Order: sequence, then structure tokens, then C-alpha cells
Amino acid sequence: MKRISSKSLFISKKIFPVVWFGFLGFFVFESISNGAATNEPLFLLVPCVMAVFGFLLMKKMVWDLVDEVYDDGDSLVVKSGSIEDRIALSNVMNVSASMFMNPPRISLRLVTPGKFGSEVSFSPVRPFSLNPFAKSEIEEDLIVRVDQARARRTR
Repeated sequence: MKRISSKSLFISKKIFPVVWFGFLGFFVFESISNGAATNEPLFLLVPCVMAVFGFLLMKKMVWDLVDEVYDDGDSLVVKSGSIEDRIALSNVMNVSASMFMNPPRISLRLVTPGKFGSEVSFSPVRPFSLNPFAKSEIEEDLIVRVDQARARRTR
């Protein structure tokens, strides 16, 4: 089995949120201890808005990504935490990629929902490239293989 998901997702899912909310918490603490928040209560509004915005953004774009995806020929082995599922390529309805976001993501829409629901998203391995518009080899390969598996399924 070949791993097709990024190994650096731990930084985006675990470390960055701690740094983000830690910085905001430190800022609020310093504002209160210096008296800036008592002189100008709206001074706390910006970090609160940043915290809500950061939470919603991370929930929508980062925390829904599965931890690991392995290519096993005619299926994908998906792991997130202690949950593992095997998704047959013939069960994939659509493959879509969003490469202009950080982290980049590939979403698989499933015909029959599995343990992770009807859509599974992961961050693919990306080789270094100076071309920001380069297509993902993993996405292109999955699109072709899913189409072939779907054709075999409908015969």
C-alpha cells in the first residue's frame, strides 16, 4: 500500500490551532492585565471575532480531513484516529480537488456512505513545484481509476 495523504497534516490539525488560540488567549490576558481592556472594552472584540472566525475556518477546512489515506489498488484505506475504513474505488461517485487552499484537499463523494459519511476529504502528498497551477498527480490518477472502476461496475 502506498500512502497518498500528506504526513504534515498533524501540524495543520493539532499544532497550528494551539498556536492560534494560544496567541489570542495570551493577547486577551495581556489586555486585561495591562488595563487596556478596562479602558476600551471593544479592544477585546477583535480577538473574540478572530477566535470565532478561526474556529469556523478550521472546522470547515482542516478538522474534517482524515489523517491517513493509503492506495491499495482497487480500494483506498482511510484512517482517522482509531477508525479505519476501506473504500472501493467503484463506490466513489466523484473526485474533486481544491489545490488553492492550505492545506490542499481532495474530496471523495461516495455512492454508499462509509464510516466517515458520504464524503471523505484528505490532504494529498504534493511534490515540490514552483508552478502554483500544477495539477495533482494523485487527483488525476484517482479520477481515471474511479472512472474505470465505475465502468466495470455498470457492466
